[in-house]
Amino acid sequence: KADEAKAAGADIVGLDDLADQIKAGQMDFDVVIATPDTMRVVGQLGQVLGPKGLMPNPKVGTVTPDAATAVKNAKAGQVRYRTDKNGIIHGSIGKVNFKAEDLKTNLEALLADLKKAKPTTAKGTYFKKITLSTTMGPGLVVDVSTCTI
Repeated sequence: KADEAKAAGADIVGLDDLADQIKAGQMDFDVVIATPDTMRVVGQLGQVLGPKGLMPNPKVGTVTPDAATAVKNAKAGQVRYRTDKNGIIHGSIGKVNFKAEDLKTNLEALLADLKKAKPTTAKGTYFKKITLSTTMGPGLVVDVSTCTI
């Protein structure tokens, strides 16, 4: 499986040796992908990976028996989003240097994905308000009616 992940474009592949590097604080990667059988080793890294948001999780597809597909998705720019208890969705649709058209495309892709995940029991308006901001910047309200969803 390590060879498959490497062939799919993984920059770093390893287990025990990589775990030792991570424990030593050497982390030059953005995503950690693990197979279910490696979680015994990866689970011990929770105190290091967890606070950085790098701990693999089956819900977001970073713990999977098909590591090659997960690597391809991560390399293609797959992003994770999460919701809080108030129903607010937190996620990234781009970086400051992105063109406005790219940000719009990414926002519409996120909204389409959210709409696809909408429970059938949910009634009424699903997107009530959209606000975009940089990490610590002020919010910019987006007119929901201008989004093609």
